[in-house]
Amino acid sequence: MFKLRPLPYDFGALEPYIDARIMELHHDKHQAAYVNNLNKALEKHTQLEKESLETLLTELDRVPESIRTAVRNNAGGDFNHTFFWEIMKKDGGGDARGSLGDHIKKTFHSFDAFKDTFSTAAKSVFGSGWAWLVVGKNGDIMVMTTPNQDSPVMQGLQPIVGLDVWEHAYYLQYENRRPDYIEAWWHVVDWDKAEENYRGIVEG
Repeated sequence: MFKLRPLPYDFGALEPYIDARIMELHHDKHQAAYVNNLNKALEKHTQLEKESLETLLTELDRVPESIRTAVRNNAGGDFNHTFFWEIMKKDGGGDARGSLGDHIKKTFHSFDAFKDTFSTAAKSVFGSGWAWLVVGKNGDIMVMTTPNQDSPVMQGLQPIVGLDVWEHAYYLQYENRRPDYIEAWWHVVDWDKAEENYRGIVEG
């Protein structure tokens, strides 16, 4: 059975950029629902309970068709949110550093140009979804979006940074002002974790 993993910091750690009430509801209600619904979907397929979330998402064709959509949505929701919490921290922000920072500048010509590309992608998501910085199959980095709770790993891509742009991630604080939420989020990005993610992928 899958279990809800705790936040790596207090609910209020990301204030004033993301307030404590949003974090509490986002983790304790929304992510918890994904975990519970995933377990419910797998009740009659106990052999799949031993698989990792990433395996379930990358090998969806192994999942019985009757529960495939439920597994896709709920395993994706749990996987994406756990990744999201870990890419943020108190007193984050600034520019990407290290080898990731170098690769960003090489690809996008400047950090500001990358930031603009990523923010534009996040704003453009229609309805609910995510914006990502990922490593492609050829080792290049790129910005992409996914709908709903789909994850880049479903396309054979590895996420470095991800931003949740579902309304539940920001509406209590920013109402319908998604661009304001995106701009605030840059202040809590954990670039040390992003560098760790990047090096873990490219160095294998």
